Amino acid sequence: MKLNTHKALTYLIALVWLVNGLLCKVLHLVPRHEAIVARILGAQYAGPLTMLIGLSEIAMAIWVVRGFKSRLNAILQIAIVGTMNILEFMLVPDLLLWGRLNAVFAALFMLLIYYTEFKLNPKQT
Repeated sequence: MKLNTHKALTYLIALVWLVNGLLCKVLHLVPRHEAIVARILGAQYAGPLTMLIGLSEIAMAIWVVRGFKSRLNAILQIAIVGTMNILEFMLVPDLLLWGRLNAVFAALFMLLIYYTEFKLNPKQT
């Protein structure tokens, strides 16, 4: 049961990274993401930077599924999501889907990553 839950949650986490990277940023289906990058990092390079961020998120999804150095991966995910959401909370809350409430969803996602890796991962127990 624990193994199945771990595997399902791992795929769910990877899916979040894949959807955000591929659909929202690389395929530009959610232009708000580029607007956030433009406001924080500057409009001049927003397109290429958004594409690079999207490709990095796709790479993160692959890394999550592969399970290589999964604890390091989980720590990096938590740090990235936390940092990104603090910056967005402070600098561009008007561009976020749920405004400052996005921070709650980010915190829940970070807890899910922690729980999946540090409580459920059969390789770690």
